[in-house]
Amino acid sequence: MNKEDIIRMAREAGIGWLERAEGISEFLERFANLVAAAEREMCAKVAEDMGNIDGNMNKTWRNGCFDVAFAIRERGAP
Repeated sequence: MNKEDIIRMAREAGIGWLERAEGISEFLERFANLVAAAEREMCAKVAEDMGNIDGNMNKTWRNGCFDVAFAIRERGAP
């Protein structure tokens, strides 16, 4: 997500007028990055939870779920 995406989303949310305020674009960028990180973590947790379900899950399934969780978290790594 880049600055243009964030400003576009702010406009779509009805707060585009904020971009004219001094320093607000940096604030919006930080906020958007925090929201994206929280969403990634929730998605990774869903993948991990799928790997932890008891029952007929085999090792390949479990490892795949944990690999997906790892990949999701890596998307946010610097």
